[in-house]
Amino acid sequence: MPSDCSTASGRTTGNAAPGPPAVPPAHLVPIFAVACGSAVANVYFAQPLLVTLGERFALGSGLLGALVTVTQLGYAAGLFLLVPLGDLVDRRRLITLQLGLLAAALLAVGLAPGTAVLLAALAAVGALAVVAQTMVAAAAHLAAPAVRGRVVGAVTSGIITGILLARTAAGVLADLAGWRAVYLCSAALTATLAVLLRRALPAGPPPAARLPYRRLLASTVTLFARNRLLRVRGALALLVFAAFSTLWSSVVQPLSGPPWSLSHTGIGAFGLAGAAGALAAGIAGRWNDRGLAQRTTGTALVLLALSWLPLAFTRQSLWALAAGTVLLDFAVQAAHVTNQTLVHAVRPDAGSRIIGGYMIFYSAGSALGATGSSLVYAAAGWTGVCALGAAFSCAALLLWATTRTR
Repeated sequence: MPSDCSTASGRTTGNAAPGPPAVPPAHLVPIFAVACGSAVANVYFAQPLLVTLGERFALGSGLLGALVTVTQLGYAAGLFLLVPLGDLVDRRRLITLQLGLLAAALLAVGLAPGTAVLLAALAAVGALAVVAQTMVAAAAHLAAPAVRGRVVGAVTSGIITGILLARTAAGVLADLAGWRAVYLCSAALTATLAVLLRRALPAGPPPAARLPYRRLLASTVTLFARNRLLRVRGALALLVFAAFSTLWSSVVQPLSGPPWSLSHTGIGAFGLAGAAGALAAGIAGRWNDRGLAQRTTGTALVLLALSWLPLAFTRQSLWALAAGTVLLDFAVQAAHVTNQTLVHAVRPDAGSRIIGGYMIFYSAGSALGATGSSLVYAAAGWTGVCALGAAFSCAALLLWATTRTR
């Protein structure tokens, strides 16, 4: 099997589409970054609001993770069912249509009268938020292999910023106007973006795939079944994002109770401590363009495992939480950009299917971390949560060490 580094530098298997231009048009990368960040933020709004939502809808502490889990399961379904359409239909139409439907789903969350409607609407939000991955695939397709890492890193920086601002914005809006305002404001913003992007994005090239929809979905499974690199990088994504979700799905509980008893705004502000993650995306992209994919992955996974040492002292020190958050977010995003750059290079002509398939592993890991951390916190408190996160992190490091090729 070819090494990760050779794959990252542009060698592909199968029949690739004609080579893309050296770089996408200058205005497209920041547009993609902003739109991706806005879309993916919707998946994370609930995290600083979990305690409030639990009280409003009468959910016990062991069930709070279900609010995150159902969103992630919807996200996984969207990755498999919707993202591959980027290889089949015009991406401009697909992106703007999904944004419009996402605005409607957000409106349903903001107006939800009961638990059943809330969960169904959150699942729909997750499924439609995968428009961010359609845009990542589009940006990667437009970039030549020599600069693909930088382009993917720039767009992923927008996603990271959206994730970070999601927690902060959700906390501030919830304190000012209640939790429903978070989703109603996002619905208005998303609808506005759909209109703007319809005008701003150029019509795409002819679709790369000429398959019926059913065969298109089946080909996603086939791609991963036949390529070891895709499977390994997908498994790494599952474990890395299980660790990520373990922290962010449960940290609201120790922060909202004694001795800290922080407000929504205070809890959401800790998302900004992970701003180093945006920096990591750019650095990892440049390292990948230089053929240092394995070094980047190894460094990221070591940092991920080490991050749980300061995180274990969250109840004693908020500075420890901030330090651990910086390490964890930096590590997660460096690994994520490396994975995305490598998997897209396997078959650029099937970029949407590959990115969608890879992100299914991501979403499964996020759901696993959310569910596991809620159950562990109810049984063993914050110490148990940190042990679970460290276990996911060490498993990822072990997987990389035993599967990397020289």
